[in-house]
Amino acid sequence: MGVFVFLPLILPLTAWPVARLAEQHLHPRVATRLLTAVAGVMAACSTVCLGLLMVVGTAQLPGNPLPDGWSDPEVREAVPYDEVAGKAAIPALLAVAAVCARTLWRHGRVRRRAHRALTALPETEVAVLPDEMPYAYALPGRSRDRIVVTTGLLDCLRPAERRALFAHERAHLAERHHRFLLVTQLAARANPFLRPLRTAVSYTTERWADEEAARVLGDRRTVARAIGKAALVSRDTPVPTLAGFAAPGPVPRRVAALLGPAPATRSWPPVFTAVGMAAWTAAAGAAMSAMSSANSAVTMMAILYAATPL
Repeated sequence: MGVFVFLPLILPLTAWPVARLAEQHLHPRVATRLLTAVAGVMAACSTVCLGLLMVVGTAQLPGNPLPDGWSDPEVREAVPYDEVAGKAAIPALLAVAAVCARTLWRHGRVRRRAHRALTALPETEVAVLPDEMPYAYALPGRSRDRIVVTTGLLDCLRPAERRALFAHERAHLAERHHRFLLVTQLAARANPFLRPLRTAVSYTTERWADEEAARVLGDRRTVARAIGKAALVSRDTPVPTLAGFAAPGPVPRRVAALLGPAPATRSWPPVFTAVGMAAWTAAAGAAMSAMSSANSAVTMMAILYAATPL
């Protein structure tokens, strides 16, 4: 294994340039999928390598569950290890498991509470809450997806702007944006170096929904005006883990993007551009993470199998 086991822990740094450039130069759909895939692969690889460091580095400690053959001098010579790194990997791996479990639990709890709050309302696609606080969000469900909006926000919007609001939220639900957001949230918990990708995906999912709403309405200015109005009157959504209309993401940038031409829909940026080079660098970093973690895992399993008595 050697130094390769450490690479996936720091290779997420190669994705930092594309996290910024993708949201500026790629279509939001392409940027969201690219950044989510890179974040998911790198987070999984870094977690696997934390586990390998823990096993290899603590094999000599009393009470470890590995077979006695693992402590043979020949085996120890074949597997380079660092006891300090192994001991440090134990609390790090426990912390990753705890924060990821808490994120999943919180996400599920918020969705359950949001659905329970709508039980008294009619089973329609749009749930209108009699609340003076203006907000709206998309609420995915197992059997039925719903759009939640308050009378306070509807009263602030004109009919065309309301159509923009509903088209935006339907795009969140149709494209399952909550899954992209959850993957990047878990990735950022698993490896703090992936936080810029989580921030970028929070923005690109909103931009993706903006562009879908503009396509449905055929009027980019109306969508921009609706977003600007909602941002001026809205406060934080009561369910911050779900996609809202005026947040997250810098609203002025979203409005400026809608006032400009529609982004190109190519699936991959040209190579000899800044965003193209950044995308290839991030892809290479993800590939190196996968190869490094796979190589380390296969090596450890082969040696562990050879050292385990039948």
